[in-house]
Amino acid sequence: MSLAADAELIGIVVALLVGLAGVLAAGHAVLHKRHSRAAFGWIALCLLFPAFGPVFYLLFGINRVRRRASRLWPPHLPAERATLTPVAPPPGMEALARLGAAVTDAPLLGGNSVQVLHNGEVAYPAMLAAIDAARERVFLSTYLFDSDATGKAFAAALGRAVARGVDVRVLLDGAGELYSFPRARWLLRRQGVPVARFLPPRLLPPAFIVNLRNHRKILLVDDDVVFTGGINIGDRYLAARLDNRRRVVDVHFRLEGPIAAQVCAVFRHDWEFATRTAPLAPVELPVPRPGAGNALCRVVADGPDEDLDRLVALLIGGIGLAARRVAIMTPYFLPPRELLGALQAAALRGVDVAVLLPGQNNLPYVHRATRHGLWEYLKRGVRVYYQPPPFVHSKLLLIDDDYAQIGSANLDERSLRLNFELVVEVYDRALVSELGAHIEAVRATSREVTLAEVDGRPLLRRLADGIAWLFSPYL
Repeated sequence: MSLAADAELIGIVVALLVGLAGVLAAGHAVLHKRHSRAAFGWIALCLLFPAFGPVFYLLFGINRVRRRASRLWPPHLPAERATLTPVAPPPGMEALARLGAAVTDAPLLGGNSVQVLHNGEVAYPAMLAAIDAARERVFLSTYLFDSDATGKAFAAALGRAVARGVDVRVLLDGAGELYSFPRARWLLRRQGVPVARFLPPRLLPPAFIVNLRNHRKILLVDDDVVFTGGINIGDRYLAARLDNRRRVVDVHFRLEGPIAAQVCAVFRHDWEFATRTAPLAPVELPVPRPGAGNALCRVVADGPDEDLDRLVALLIGGIGLAARRVAIMTPYFLPPRELLGALQAAALRGVDVAVLLPGQNNLPYVHRATRHGLWEYLKRGVRVYYQPPPFVHSKLLLIDDDYAQIGSANLDERSLRLNFELVVEVYDRALVSELGAHIEAVRATSREVTLAEVDGRPLLRRLADGIAWLFSPYL
């Protein structure tokens, strides 16, 4: 054969292979994409541009997050839950309690107390005092651990606990720790504190996983005291310091009682994965002390390792069951379409649905993306408020008079789809009343957003908001 014929044959083979790659990539999208619009987009790219479409799909279209995460931990809390007798929820909350049990496969535990801790000024002294009083164990997991004065105070307290013979373990997120220099793990290791990192970046072999972040905030002390919520460790959460340009308003919680065992189970699985070590010894469930509390609690451990979107299912069901009120306070509000529909439906049937967002956001592009979609909520009667500065990082959900969700999860795609989060369901009228009063006080000082305001944005601002919204699944 001539060189020209050989070249023609090679060209035909290459064209066939390129076309086959496009067809195979399109077929993979049909089989594995969860949303039809995403599937159509990838199919069009792969078939219309087969030379590079399949390459882009291989790099960005295949959900390796869920595939890899599914190998991290068992999907449910461990078997010690079977030794407990579930408690009955408050009247009128039976359907929501059944939903929580079905979604989590974990019991609702009674005999807990829940204390609200506003900002670092209140939360940090309580956390440090608990560490100093620890007798057996201190397990700490956090996304951010700054190496400032607050971080050094925690490192010193943890070091003192190690010196007393307490079993201390600190789990830092591998990406979150990069926000501070010098690194918090250096401070901790100088104090003799065992530290592990969750999926840290590395050069050899190269790995930097933007997703799959451990966003949980857990401080477990001994067997029955837990701190959780939205507060990380750092000076930025000292909101009363007016000279602090990075100050953040947030809320944390101290829980005491049997719920600590469910939280400890989540930490144990995280630690075992991060360290590749043998399982930690299980924690015996404590007997509730007299007067410990009346709160009924259940842990919801959510993340991309689950086939079922636990938290999304629970949010949609809870909002659908609301009879009087749904109050949401969140720093990042880019929920999936099904949650948007649940909020709209609740407002249309007369439920007071209020969403409180920070008027000053630490991520301006998230603020823009959120603003782009607010018209859909406002048009259906959902009331939206912008809280005054500084940046408010609080995460709260209240339903009617007896139910609250507290924890680390934001209402955006990253928290609900890509991060590992820890939320606690709480059935306790006293706590819900306290948090409701806090939300109403903030609501009174906030500015309500109107549909006319959103529709009246200048064209360039609307375009900028829309462009930011296009990237909302990744923000």
